[in-house]
Amino acid sequence: MLNPGRLDSKLLIFPASTRPIAGRHWSILHSIRGGVRLASNAMTATRVLVVDDDEAVCVMVKEALQRDGFEVVAASNVSDALRHIATQKFDVLLSDLHMPLPGDGFTLVSAMRHTHPKALTIVLSGYPALSEAMAAILSQADEILVKPFQIGSIRELIRTRLADPRAAKRVKTESVASILERESDLTIQNWLGLVEDDAELTCIPLSRADRTGHLPQLVRDLVVRLRSDTGLPAPISIAAREHGQMRREQGYTVTMVVEESRILQVSIFSALQRNMRSVDFSKVLMDVVTIADEVDSQLKQAMLSYVTPTISKRPVFGLVG
Repeated sequence: MLNPGRLDSKLLIFPASTRPIAGRHWSILHSIRGGVRLASNAMTATRVLVVDDDEAVCVMVKEALQRDGFEVVAASNVSDALRHIATQKFDVLLSDLHMPLPGDGFTLVSAMRHTHPKALTIVLSGYPALSEAMAAILSQADEILVKPFQIGSIRELIRTRLADPRAAKRVKTESVASILERESDLTIQNWLGLVEDDAELTCIPLSRADRTGHLPQLVRDLVVRLRSDTGLPAPISIAAREHGQMRREQGYTVTMVVEESRILQVSIFSALQRNMRSVDFSKVLMDVVTIADEVDSQLKQAMLSYVTPTISKRPVFGLVG
């Protein structure tokens, strides 16, 4: 009689056609072998979440990794992937970068970081020209692979990185609001440097204090807007209104105020560029929209000082009794 506790490991790897064992005994042995393998896989299999809006890619990667002993769950959209992340445990995230919106993969990376902080995150991209953005992408994900790729390279990458988790050196991310708040003084200095190189803006001699004017408060208003943005129209900025009034009294033309505002946007985005490795990409696209909207709104408030209010004569309609 076979003793499962003393099974020869070498015996388990031979096919039935090469073993001189009676049919009934081989069936028992085959069942025991399957049970041992399943139990082993249940304890040690690496769980991988594969996400790609191209279902053909999803199926190909899933089947290939399963053949290599990985336990794989596939999703073809961000919503399904987020549901899996919230309800299951994973060791690896393998996600396309654009599904279909740019940066969708970062949303999943961010969710995985919060829910399964020890998980390996790998981003797939179909864009080969990634050299400039590589540092920023790797600050969010552990690895990036450019399509087309070899399945074998994914398998080896997963095994290598999981075998040495210390190899993953992650950069702490910050919100855009936190970065701009921290970089406020430097942003204003850079803005002032660009303004002082502009012949049109420096035709009016001003001290540095008068030149910057309400700029520090305008940046603070922007930070507050980023932290509390609810999708509602931009609030009225008292500082922007006062800034416009001051510029008019100093002799600035409308085009000069507009140019100042443009330089402010350049300085703000330069601050983000300096911090690309730490910026939180999960919200950066909406934050960029908010920045542009807030700066334009502040410019509009400043321009009100240049507009003479007019009273429109509307016809008065009375009720005929």
